[in-house]
Amino acid sequence: MLPESKVGMKKEAKFLGVSRNILFTGLTSFLTDTSVKMVYSVMPMFLMSIGASKTTLALIEGIAESTASLIKALSGFWSDKIGKNKPFMIIGYGISALVIPLYALVISPLHVLGLRFIERFGKGIRTAPRDSLIAGSVVNEETGKSFGVQKAMDNSGAIIGPLVAFIMLSMLPGNYRLIFVLAGIPAILSVFVIIFKIHEAKRNRHELFTRFHFRDFSGRYYFFLGIIFVFTLGNSTDALLMVKANEVGVRVALIPLVYLITNAVSVLASVPLGSLSDRIGKEKILVTGYLLYAVVYYGFGITSSTGTIIALFALYGLYSAATDSIQKAYIADIIDKNKNGTGLGIYNALIGITLFPASLIAGILYDRVDSKVPFYFGAATALLSAVLMVFFRTGGNKRNKGAVT
Repeated sequence: MLPESKVGMKKEAKFLGVSRNILFTGLTSFLTDTSVKMVYSVMPMFLMSIGASKTTLALIEGIAESTASLIKALSGFWSDKIGKNKPFMIIGYGISALVIPLYALVISPLHVLGLRFIERFGKGIRTAPRDSLIAGSVVNEETGKSFGVQKAMDNSGAIIGPLVAFIMLSMLPGNYRLIFVLAGIPAILSVFVIIFKIHEAKRNRHELFTRFHFRDFSGRYYFFLGIIFVFTLGNSTDALLMVKANEVGVRVALIPLVYLITNAVSVLASVPLGSLSDRIGKEKILVTGYLLYAVVYYGFGITSSTGTIIALFALYGLYSAATDSIQKAYIADIIDKNKNGTGLGIYNALIGITLFPASLIAGILYDRVDSKVPFYFGAATALLSAVLMVFFRTGGNKRNKGAVT
């Protein structure tokens, strides 16, 4: 059953199957992710060229992502409190647009750390309010489809960005700084899309969520977050997948192209799976997604075949389409509309914070136990998450039936 604040929403005009806000929010994500992935697809090589070690690379990424995670919950609550999402999006995406070209000026890894910190801070500011705007702009309760559109466009940027960087490096080998400068163009365009094409999702002033209390969210919300925590604990950095691919015989130069298979499959499957989740239930799609992840990670653990690795990367894209956006859509379904920013912010923060120990556990298992063990661990946590999700769904169905008189 949907919260009362979601009942009776007026139908809005659709544009290419979704509301105008969702389409242009997706375009914003596409432009920014194109820009960001142009930079980060070459950043490790650039850092090594200016004297960074592999430990430094990991430290920069860990600090930056942890910062973004903590900010997401705060910005989500703040956006709910004032009833506005667009200012946070302008500031967050604007920070990225300003920072990215500045990478061309750095002369030491410390400078990169500072800029990366600021850029991820911007991501933390914008993510939960953006997701809240999507949830507030949904037409006809199609949350799965709406978040699926956003994810598909975001992942399209993750394909285009590295390809552009690859072409530029092929034509101008080693010219990383030119890539950084040009990468600022799509990021700047994304800010103009927000300013001129995106509108606030209307909220009544008396419905604003002005004071946070844990009891304001249901037990089902926290149970669902518990499932997300268990799953994310085994969802380590994708870098290990690429290391494994290299170990079984995929050449280093081809690994980025193999990883593009994941993003391509995710782009193709996100909208259909999102729409399907609106029809048959998001819990069913999530259980399927967790089981797919378990199969993929178990497969990475046992395989020594390059052909199997490629197939697993494709399945990994299908898992991504069946979980990432569906989880956000499901949270938007089970909480009140005026708490979307806070609820989605806590969710995003939980994932970001948990990814740090998840990657640490996987790295220790990989280096000190056996290269297969972190994949078996990930498969086990995913399988446990699927089982918990079945219980979660069963419990919800029983309560709904008990409420019918």
